[in-house]
Amino acid sequence: CRPICNFSSLSIFPPSAVHVDSPPTIPTLTTSYAHGTSSKSLLFSTVGGSLQASAERFPDREAVVFLQEGVRKTFSQLQQDVDQAAAGLLALGLKRGDRLGMWGPNTYAWVLFQFASAKAGIILVSVNPAYQVQELEFALRKVGCNAIVCPTQFKTQKYCDMLRQICPEMDTASPGSVKSARLPDLHTVIVTDSRQPGMYHLEDVMQAGSSQHMQQLEELQKKLSFDDPINIQFTSGTTGNPKGATLSHHNIVNNAYFIGMRLGYDWRSPVRVCLPVPMYHCFGSVGGGIVMATHGITLVSPSTGYDGRANLAAMESERCTFVYGTPTMYIDMLGQPDLAKFDLSSVEGGVMAGSPCPPEIVKKVISTMGIKELVIGYGTTENSPVSFCGFPTDNLERKSETVGCITNHLEAKVVDPGSGQLMPLGISGELMIRGYCVMLEYWGDVTKTDECITKGRWYKTGDIASLDKYGFCRIEGRIKDMIIRGGENIYPAEIEQFLHTHPKVQEAQVIGIKDELMGEEVCACLKLKAGQDCSAEDVKAYCKGKIAHFKIPRYVTFVKDYPLTVSGKIQKNKLREQTEKFLAL
Repeated sequence: CRPICNFSSLSIFPPSAVHVDSPPTIPTLTTSYAHGTSSKSLLFSTVGGSLQASAERFPDREAVVFLQEGVRKTFSQLQQDVDQAAAGLLALGLKRGDRLGMWGPNTYAWVLFQFASAKAGIILVSVNPAYQVQELEFALRKVGCNAIVCPTQFKTQKYCDMLRQICPEMDTASPGSVKSARLPDLHTVIVTDSRQPGMYHLEDVMQAGSSQHMQQLEELQKKLSFDDPINIQFTSGTTGNPKGATLSHHNIVNNAYFIGMRLGYDWRSPVRVCLPVPMYHCFGSVGGGIVMATHGITLVSPSTGYDGRANLAAMESERCTFVYGTPTMYIDMLGQPDLAKFDLSSVEGGVMAGSPCPPEIVKKVISTMGIKELVIGYGTTENSPVSFCGFPTDNLERKSETVGCITNHLEAKVVDPGSGQLMPLGISGELMIRGYCVMLEYWGDVTKTDECITKGRWYKTGDIASLDKYGFCRIEGRIKDMIIRGGENIYPAEIEQFLHTHPKVQEAQVIGIKDELMGEEVCACLKLKAGQDCSAEDVKAYCKGKIAHFKIPRYVTFVKDYPLTVSGKIQKNKLREQTEKFLAL
């Protein structure tokens, strides 16, 4: 009797699976489809439940430190404040499913309302702190915000004054009873640091909740579902109006859990993360706030607004073990004149994410700052946000040349952008992601949602990428940033990475500039190191013979700064406009 199937000939893993609980050592992929398998199951807890579990497990451990405000809270103290604020929100008449906007820089109030809103089943709307009146009105109207929390002002941003411009009715309204013609859903404004007409003070919220509201809050926990929407994050909106990526408890709790697992937060102790990235952005709110709740780590906020020197001082004084930042932030820290004076010996690792990470910068952070276990993270707001991340023990080539390996329970594939056909392994195409991390929708925008999420629930990233046989990914650039010069497809990231090897260049950005003959021409916008002098001819000569002739920049400009979003991303469309104007094209 012959066996129907010879099981001994079957591989333990099918050719699409990459086991990702530890760095993969067996090349399993045979085509551009990867599935991150794991022995760790998905969590089914809510955001509030995750914090509660850490507060019970580590009551006396520091949860958050806000150095500029002088605030330190243990998990037990944070949980107490969160419960009080959540009960207060219910007392103010807010209910499950309502939207509460958080508008302002990194303060304790941001974290407090992130968790208080979640515990009350209220959807937190992360509002860009740099928004001006028109942008604010668009965002609040788009998602029908019922309440908003903000400081009076920060630097040049006068938050209360801007709200009054949109809602002059506030001056004569009693708090909680605002009736605005332009924002019909808005009825409650909470100010964190002053008393204003028609607005509640933060203290009012903290004192509003009675024992009855606490009881109501407890009852509510049994009704909340981990599939409920709990956070709306506006995408950068560098092309057209921003869209409200709607994320569930399940999206962000699991993403935070598996980010922490990848970084080793489940076995490292203590973990103290220096967090200069903005809380309004997924990197800060999920990679910081929700990771703090799921893994019981300590978050250290060095300053309310970004300050490179304050980051270094915080890492030294607070003995931080990890640091997060965008490439621009790391470049800024590397450029601090007294960098060598700071004792960063406690810093074991870091995460660099938020925009393309030039290999030379990765290498400098590891060698100059001594952050040996630096990893690159890749993702999008719509993916909660991380879908690929390195392992702290990866070799230098993987750390600097890839965005890491597929993460637990996610699928990735690389397809031909035109036909949707799967690409051969190692060949570039559009990267698509499927799994627990894919957002629910763009709030109130079925058309835009359907444009980026297929019927099979694949999210189209818009990024050109390739996969290797171990499940590691290389990002070559955005489809929309691709330069088409005389029929040649050119990816700016490749040229940027090369220009970072120039000894006089601190930062490089490459854009396509309109050209009558070629359609587009390559332009390099360079920021030079302090005290250095360089000409366009020097740069072109440096490129000659090292990169293909059609990739050598036709134009080279030197800049002091780049136009940035508040989360530190370079706005290439604005850079293109500025450069074309400067070059009089």
